[in-house]
Amino acid sequence: MNIIIADKSHAIHALTICEAIEAAAQVRGTGIAKRSKEYIISKMENGNAVIALEGTTFAGFCYIETWSHDKFVANSGLIVVPEFRNQGLAKKIKQVVFEHSRTKYPTAKIFSITTGLAVMKLNSSLGYKPVTFSELTNEPSFWKGCQTCKNYDVLQRTSETMCLCTGMLFDPKVDLSTNSEKVKEKTFLRLKSIKQSLFLKKTKK
Repeated sequence: MNIIIADKSHAIHALTICEAIEAAAQVRGTGIAKRSKEYIISKMENGNAVIALEGTTFAGFCYIETWSHDKFVANSGLIVVPEFRNQGLAKKIKQVVFEHSRTKYPTAKIFSITTGLAVMKLNSSLGYKPVTFSELTNEPSFWKGCQTCKNYDVLQRTSETMCLCTGMLFDPKVDLSTNSEKVKEKTFLRLKSIKQSLFLKKTKK
């Protein structure tokens, strides 16, 4: 299985990707807004998509959306075609698109809205935390993208404050802070261990 950053050469798979996204939405009954072939191709041409291929056969896909002048990034449209499911492919695609997002937009907050438990688990493993919609981008164009979802009326009735989807957010600043604290804690424990070792040697003498 080859999981790579898509480019214009992969445009031949765009229609198949659109059909796969729509089919998954119909089966699930919620979530996943429709996307046009042209939209998917634009993501490929801009280097904002990841595609999984088994040889020349399309297996999975996910793309990046940016909002609020690149302050927010969303990994959207995660899809794995039926014959390649239950092999851990979705997790691998999610990991690649997440790492690509962090490399290309290092200061952006990465967010997701989903009704899928599997996606929530994947997000959690990458460091996402559940948040209210107020912590996500407030760009009208983002929420406009939900118009093709069957639950859009719920979003409208709540003035875009909640829906059946769960909002999840990865904040690189929080992640850096957490990692920094972990490093400090490990350093402290290591120094403590060294001091204890030296003390024991001294008392033995």
